[in-house]
Amino acid sequence: MTYEIDIAGMKRDLPLCRVSDELYIGAFVIFGDVELTVHCAAELLKRAPDYDYLIAPEAKSIPLLYEMARQSGAETYFLARKKAKAYMKKVFSVDVTSITTQGVQTLVIDEADALRMQGKRMLILDDVISTGESIRATEELVKKAGGIVAGRMAILAEGDAAKRDDIIVLAPLPLFNADGTPKA
Repeated sequence: MTYEIDIAGMKRDLPLCRVSDELYIGAFVIFGDVELTVHCAAELLKRAPDYDYLIAPEAKSIPLLYEMARQSGAETYFLARKKAKAYMKKVFSVDVTSITTQGVQTLVIDEADALRMQGKRMLILDDVISTGESIRATEELVKKAGGIVAGRMAILAEGDAAKRDDIIVLAPLPLFNADGTPKA
C-alpha cells in the first residue's frame, strides 16, 4: 500500500508502514532523493522567518539542513547529535522519545556550538513532525545554549501535528488505518 502526497507541487508515493494493528504511517524518507530535498529546501526557505542559524536533530533531517544552508548561503549550521562524540566538550543533552524510534534517545550539542548559538535566532528544522518531541528537544537544547528560537519548520506534519500553528510545514500527512484509508 502507498499514499500519494503532494509536497508544495512535487508528488511522491509513500509506502505505508505498520506501527500497530490499528495504526499505519506513511514512510517519508528524504535520504537519496536529491530532487525532493532541493525542492523542499527552496520551499521552506520561501516561508522561513528571519534567523541567524539553522539547527536540526540527527539524522533524517541532515540532507534538508545542509541543502537549506547551501541555498541560503549560510556558512554554518548546527546538528543536534544522537550521542556525544570524542571531539565534544561540555555536552548539553536532552532526552527525546518519538513515534518512529523505539525507546528514549538523547540529543546533544557541545559547548563550542552553544557559544556560537548564544543570543542568536535559531531556526529549528525536521523532516516530519509527529509528536513534536524531536523539535521540542532541539528547542530545549537551543534554550540551554542561550539561543533564541526564531521558528520551527518541517516538510510534513503527521496526524494531529498538522493542526499546530507554531510550526511551518509544506504539507500534512495523515495517519492510516490497516486498510490504507486515512484516519478521520
